[in-house]
Amino acid sequence: MLAKILSSAVIGVEAYLVEVEVDIAYGLPSFTIVGLPEISVKESKERVRAAIHNSGYTFPDDRITVNLAPASIKKEGTGFDLPIAIGILAATRLIPAEAVSDCLILGELSLDGRIKPVNGSLPMAIAAKQAGYSAIIVPYDNRLEAAVVQNIVALPVTTLSQVIDFFRGYTRIEPEKTDISRMFEGKGETDSDYAEVMGQELAKRAMEVAAAGGHNLIMIGPPGSGKTMLAKRIPSILPPISFDESIETTKIFSVSGMLDKDQAMITRRPFRSPHHTISDAGLIGGGHFPRPGEVSLAHNGVLFLDELSEFKKHVLEVLRQPLEDHKVTISRAATTITYPSSFMLVAAMNPCPCGKSGQPNHECLCSKQQILKYRSKISGPLLDRIDIHIEVPAVPYRDLTGYSISEPSAAIRERVNAARAIQSERFRQTKTYCNAQMNSRHIKNNCKLDAASLNLMESAINRFGLSARAFNRILKISRTIADLDGSLDIQVDHVAEAIQYRTLDRSIMMA
Repeated sequence: MLAKILSSAVIGVEAYLVEVEVDIAYGLPSFTIVGLPEISVKESKERVRAAIHNSGYTFPDDRITVNLAPASIKKEGTGFDLPIAIGILAATRLIPAEAVSDCLILGELSLDGRIKPVNGSLPMAIAAKQAGYSAIIVPYDNRLEAAVVQNIVALPVTTLSQVIDFFRGYTRIEPEKTDISRMFEGKGETDSDYAEVMGQELAKRAMEVAAAGGHNLIMIGPPGSGKTMLAKRIPSILPPISFDESIETTKIFSVSGMLDKDQAMITRRPFRSPHHTISDAGLIGGGHFPRPGEVSLAHNGVLFLDELSEFKKHVLEVLRQPLEDHKVTISRAATTITYPSSFMLVAAMNPCPCGKSGQPNHECLCSKQQILKYRSKISGPLLDRIDIHIEVPAVPYRDLTGYSISEPSAAIRERVNAARAIQSERFRQTKTYCNAQMNSRHIKNNCKLDAASLNLMESAINRFGLSARAFNRILKISRTIADLDGSLDIQVDHVAEAIQYRTLDRSIMMA
């Protein structure tokens, strides 16, 4: 007696199909799972046995062999419980074999037969659609994310008995339906606004430039100057997330198990702010069973690193690859996994260990050696990959009184969206989406300078000792400032403003 059930598993953020083959033969009672199962898959034997028995059905006292194909790939997770149980019952002819031929099945079983949610149901539903299957049976808590995929029926289930009765024709499962357009209503709205930030107009301008071009940014300023407040409001001026970007981001949250059961998709750009005690695996991803890190959870959004100099130096150095390549590759003996990590890095740090360096009304007690050691945690290659460096001084008292009117995020977002529209048109035939992602060829074609701008750049390079990468960053920022002004060509004032956004380059030379 042989039965075949279709299921799925995930490698990275992409799903692949797994054929669950169940063979029941006469012989001494045994239950064996083959096909490179991990411990969680091997333990499904006891869950499946108890769930079938406690649901009122007879577990066969024969020799049961379950093969998970392809057998060359390691299988992990608890999502094979339900397909194994259905396969056993189909092999005993309790369920017609033809009834399960058009469905992809996944779900974890409780001992009493209840079906629990699993990670990665969205990419699994996409894989089922691409393979031409008409329906996917998912745990009830996974129904919303699976229903996002069009042209495939998502059938939410709660118990093993419900699934059995459905395949036997005794009951009907109502398909889950999702109104995608309604989910994206008000997707650009946030709970915070730059109108709440008093003063810091220069910093707000830098935030606008960074958001318009997708540039990485670092703020240097004393405690209480508003660095965190400024950073947390960046999502309020970013362009709304598109449907394709939402799918990419939702897949990462889905395989991580971080998608809320009442949430079908990530409809706002993520904002991740890990603590400075995070490990390199927590930031980049990895582990014995590789999982996405914070840089991938911030995909299509913002990664905010507060107190940057407090992070371990080796943790910060692993940021180089995702900042440059917009992806993270994790290599293991058995497999290599790639996670997307196209994010906007926003960092904040104090100017010195005590935080008072450069403040007119406070005396800094740090020695020059202490300041150099404090800043040396941020290596030159990492700083080169951060486009914008700005100083955020303490807020004057007259700004704290609140009498001045600050521009709201909605007005800034309009200019950012207009600049992004120019960039979308510029890069419409490429995989580049914003100025920060331009390669050398794009820079050569889109960042041409006139004589006055070239002279200014030469003076800046000679005075501050800028690297070739820093030179390219200035060109990219100049292009973004010109886009904000609606200018076809980069003017000398655009270059001058871009050079001002390399604060750390200047401070290092003057130290």
